[in-house]
Amino acid sequence: MNGELNFADKRIVILGLARQGAALARFFVAQGASVVVSDRAQRSALGEAIDALADLPVELVLGGHPLTLLDGCDLLCLSGGVPPQIALVQAAIDRGIPLSNDSLLTMQIARQRGLGPVAGVTGSSGKTTTTTLVGEMLAAQGLTAHVGGNIGQPLIDRLDAIAPGEPLVLELSSFQLELFDPALSWGTVAGAGPDVAAILNMTPNHLDRHADMAEYAAAKFNLVRSMPRGATLILDADDAVTGWLLDDPNAPLLPATWELESLLAEIRGVIQQNELRLTPFSRSRALTTGAWLDGSRLVLNSETFCRRKDVRLRGEHNISNLLAAAAVSDALGASKAAIGDVARTFEGVPHRLEVVATADGITWINDSIATSPERAMAALRSFQVNGHTLILLAGGKDKNLPWIEFADEVIDRVRMLIGFGDAGPMIVRTVQDRAGETRRQPPNCAVVKRLDEAVDLARRVADGSTVILLSPGGTSFDAYKDFAARGEHFRALVERITQEDARAAVMEEK
Repeated sequence: MNGELNFADKRIVILGLARQGAALARFFVAQGASVVVSDRAQRSALGEAIDALADLPVELVLGGHPLTLLDGCDLLCLSGGVPPQIALVQAAIDRGIPLSNDSLLTMQIARQRGLGPVAGVTGSSGKTTTTTLVGEMLAAQGLTAHVGGNIGQPLIDRLDAIAPGEPLVLELSSFQLELFDPALSWGTVAGAGPDVAAILNMTPNHLDRHADMAEYAAAKFNLVRSMPRGATLILDADDAVTGWLLDDPNAPLLPATWELESLLAEIRGVIQQNELRLTPFSRSRALTTGAWLDGSRLVLNSETFCRRKDVRLRGEHNISNLLAAAAVSDALGASKAAIGDVARTFEGVPHRLEVVATADGITWINDSIATSPERAMAALRSFQVNGHTLILLAGGKDKNLPWIEFADEVIDRVRMLIGFGDAGPMIVRTVQDRAGETRRQPPNCAVVKRLDEAVDLARRVADGSTVILLSPGGTSFDAYKDFAARGEHFRALVERITQEDARAAVMEEK
């Protein structure tokens, strides 16, 4: 399947009618392909998604993925939420039907058409903030940047509107990167990847889909395998995995249970063979090149681009995101002045430590993006111990991830923990058990079924100088289509409560 990507008269089957599936459908129809879109949901549950395809000659197969979809299929494309382990995908692999997705095709076609430069951002956390920052920094430079992938809208159906020289910036998840595998994919993968790539960090995540840490990391490293010779790879010097690739003696040690040495040795060989240029970033120590935090200054290649006190983003993890974004933007042609302007003014993206409301001494913060314990810990660490009363809403759906370190942070920082959703009881139980094991006082704890119940309870127990933080640690898929829908529901609940409180205050005055 190497060479020119030509889909005219091909039968393309797309699994998953979400944003990625709809964008793929529009792209392939424009290419003259025969398109089938299949989703396990029924028509009644898909509503707007089906309406978005109403003007396209697309065949819909809903309510399941029958094997007959593979009859005459030339290419099978997966939306991010569709795991390659399902029976239909495995049957396609057995039949030799190639696989792909919107992000891989975007990079392949951009390379084929001479578009770009292309940047790819991945990592266990911080992807969306970093990708957004890069887009803002390039825009501040006066460049027309196209930001997409796992963030916002895919770019696959918008490639015709992108001119040569206009940068593409893609957020990439492990789900998307699973298919950056030349043994499975349509077209040439090696060398089709990004001109600039950033791996922000590598900690356990999505272990409900990936068998173990090694499989998860291998999916992430498909990004490195795809990069063209001489491309720039930006890595976190403070991370155990990416620090190992940098051969940094100051990097944290790999946990013995991860068993990644052979994989990392392979990837280091790929880096050397393809002469990739390594650029580190660090918020813990000074470097000789790259981006780092030097006391009160954020530094890029030995020049200050922002003072720490001028950063508006909350949390030390966002300093890392700023440093990574600075390194990526610098590689794509942004000046230090443009980078610094954004570093001083950027206030964050929705659902990421977003202040929803402040009223009656209570600050409501939406961190619905925190779909792993690691992300929730980063949120907790952005608040000073004993600086306020902290009520944490945690729950959702677990991804078979470790929660002990999270429990330690909760015990140290949280006055009340309210568990909700599928994982709520487990999270509360883990915190209580950990407190008993370490002979520490646990926070007050409660378990409810739904987010609205958690919000109502938090308001009842909150008093002056209180932060109510939604930082779930679990995914949203027990009750919502995605973390954004959960965050929007939280915002609506908070708006209702604050409006009711305001009306009550007016009535009291009367």
